[in-house]
Amino acid sequence: MKRTQHGAALLTAMLTVTLVATFAAAALWQQWRSTEVEGAERARVQSGWILIGALDWSRLILREDARASSASGGADHLAEPWAVPLAEAKLSSFLAADKNISSDALEGLPDAFLSGQIIDAQSKLNVMNLVDGGKPVESAVTAFTKLFQLLDLPAGEVNVLVSNLQRALPPAATTSTSSATPGSTATTTTGTTSTTSTGSTSTTSTTGATGTTAASNSPGTGPLMPQHTYQLVWLGLSSSTAAALEPYVTVLPVKTPLNLNTASAEAIYASAPKLDMASAKRLVERRARSYFRSPADASALVQESSTQFTDTNQYSVATSYFEVQARLRLDNAWVEERTLLQRDNLDVRIVWRERGAGATVLPPKS
Repeated sequence: MKRTQHGAALLTAMLTVTLVATFAAAALWQQWRSTEVEGAERARVQSGWILIGALDWSRLILREDARASSASGGADHLAEPWAVPLAEAKLSSFLAADKNISSDALEGLPDAFLSGQIIDAQSKLNVMNLVDGGKPVESAVTAFTKLFQLLDLPAGEVNVLVSNLQRALPPAATTSTSSATPGSTATTTTGTTSTTSTGSTSTTSTTGATGTTAASNSPGTGPLMPQHTYQLVWLGLSSSTAAALEPYVTVLPVKTPLNLNTASAEAIYASAPKLDMASAKRLVERRARSYFRSPADASALVQESSTQFTDTNQYSVATSYFEVQARLRLDNAWVEERTLLQRDNLDVRIVWRERGAGATVLPPKS
């Protein structure tokens, strides 16, 4: 009888220890999870403020560039301060230089690295140039066809792109928009915000209202109008085609001319029907030594090809739209932000913003 009682007491003690260990482990996990969530939220907010600061700094650079360019002819080129990318730099090195922050206050903080660049959005062929007044623009369609041939992409997708773009654009927008040049006010859509999340990477996109709102198509009559090149799949392009077009094609709110001072040789080659690649590369090489003060400067270099860059609706040497790309890395986690800015004289405003976050998978330690 006593052995039975001893056995029951031992079993009860073991069950009690098991329950206590289980509850303690659950409480510890909850505490750890709360700490991790709080840390992640704090890092997200801090990253957001840092990226906002980087964006404000970019807007200041573009504003000062506009002030300086107004005195030197208004040309935008790759030798200007805005075109110099920021290589990945340690944030603590900037904070340590601040007299109001002591080095002791930085001890124990994780290393954060910031990088970014400003890209001339008008250095690429604009999809919006393909349609005007609800009808295809022959010169733009020819340029995209030539680019597709250069990149060995299916030429038939150009017609699909144009057809779906006609359906996606509101009727009023196709007639009211005009080429964006410095000093002009562009017409854009109303502000919307959308958030998507996939796996370990999440993206938030924000579109700001910067002008007059055009009438929309009737519901269900056309595809959704894209804002980014990778979204051109909405207009019938394959994902591989959209990826191949990324370095040379953009989607801006209105029709825009191509900036000959910043465009790639491929974009310049595609934009001019009679221009060969050798002449396009020669233009890029020559402007590196001395930027073009007007499209006529570029025309003078390719007279033998009968190519003239005189159409102000198709070519320019100045830019109104810039894309700011910023990346903040904290250990293996990172936050990226892309912003489209429209510059109208000294007024630099946001057209849309897109933020994504994720983590880099580190290789296992050997």
